[in-house]
Amino acid sequence: MADMDITLLALGLLVLMFVVLASGLWIGFGLLVVGGLGVFLTSSAPVGQVAATTIWGDATDWSMTALPMFIWMGEILFRTRISEGLFNGLAPWLSRVPGRLLHVNILGCALFGSVSGSSTATCATISQIALPQLRKRGYPDGIVLGSLASAGTLGILIPPSVIMIVYAVAAEVSIIQLFIAGLLPGLLVTLLFSGYIALWALLNPDQIPKADPVLSLREKLHASRELIPCMVLIAGVTWGLLAGVATATEIGALGVLGALMLAAAGRSLTWKSFVDSAYGALRITCMIGLILAGSTLLNAAMAFSGIPRVLSEYVASLHLSPYMLIGVLCVVYLLLGTALEGVAMIVLTTSITLPLVKLAGFDPIWFGIFIVIMTELATLSPPVGFNLFVMHVMSGRDSNFIARSTLPFFLLLVLSVAIIAVFPQIVTWLPRVASGL
Repeated sequence: MADMDITLLALGLLVLMFVVLASGLWIGFGLLVVGGLGVFLTSSAPVGQVAATTIWGDATDWSMTALPMFIWMGEILFRTRISEGLFNGLAPWLSRVPGRLLHVNILGCALFGSVSGSSTATCATISQIALPQLRKRGYPDGIVLGSLASAGTLGILIPPSVIMIVYAVAAEVSIIQLFIAGLLPGLLVTLLFSGYIALWALLNPDQIPKADPVLSLREKLHASRELIPCMVLIAGVTWGLLAGVATATEIGALGVLGALMLAAAGRSLTWKSFVDSAYGALRITCMIGLILAGSTLLNAAMAFSGIPRVLSEYVASLHLSPYMLIGVLCVVYLLLGTALEGVAMIVLTTSITLPLVKLAGFDPIWFGIFIVIMTELATLSPPVGFNLFVMHVMSGRDSNFIARSTLPFFLLLVLSVAIIAVFPQIVTWLPRVASGL
């Protein structure tokens, strides 16, 4: 096809995509419709045969089996009392830190996110535990809801992460390498969030309630015993990732087993919680699987049409510097984040954007972390920001109020993108070290 024909085809498919999404059709089905039409217009091969071979090929990829494992592990923690120990164990140590118990929101989400893999589950779980306690003590709703909604995004940045698995499958990169690459950026965002809370508390001392009675060291250690189950699971998963003792799927399966054993030992595992966690994991996995199936067919249509090649050549002809390219992609993903959720953003764009960033000299692993942070921004972007919906349900406050409350943290996430762009070693150093072990 001529370049002009390809351009017109790309515009036509893009318009059709917006029409399909605006119609309310499920994203997965929408991708299948657009992908099928794209294959029909660009290839003489039967659409059904192309769909069957491409979708089956991706669906039987062994790395995909890691997805339900990590989702199920997070569901088990969400539906048992293991996560409740996070607040009780962390709170006594933060009475002297500027911002006090507000830091529980950040640290609790960071710890739970490291075994959950889901932004929504992290936000909902920690909010359910921390929000009543902070409101009872008189912390202002603005900073409480803003920090909870924003820190919940750490669930997809700190490994294991469902979004990372989706990107790894779409980009054909190592899941383990991507998990390891997320550790330092996750720590960076955690420090930025906690640093902002400390600064806010110093500037607004009148809005911070009085500290709880100071506990002795022995009392603090006694309270921290509730952290042990979650910390054991975190340590086991992290060690397995760094040491490379097993595949991502095997580590996920061991994580599920560990979560079940800890919940049973804590007497919070019931038949109902077990069934609910399995059903929740199945439902989320099927939703993501349908989207991935649609994206696979759309990727096949892209390959037949030559759209990625023409787009790459066009961007290359603009002679954008690597940082200008990343800046343009930031704007694109911010716009997409107002209308799409994370999985859809990744599967819709990876086949087009990945060749561009490779051409600009960026590592695919680095780009994966970049997309994950942009997905975090999407969860805070109205009108489709899922964490905003979660906090609306949990708190009863207006979504616009919650969105305004998350703005400082939103800007800190943008700052973290700039930092890893200027210092890509933050992302790439640890995977290189781990691969050399």
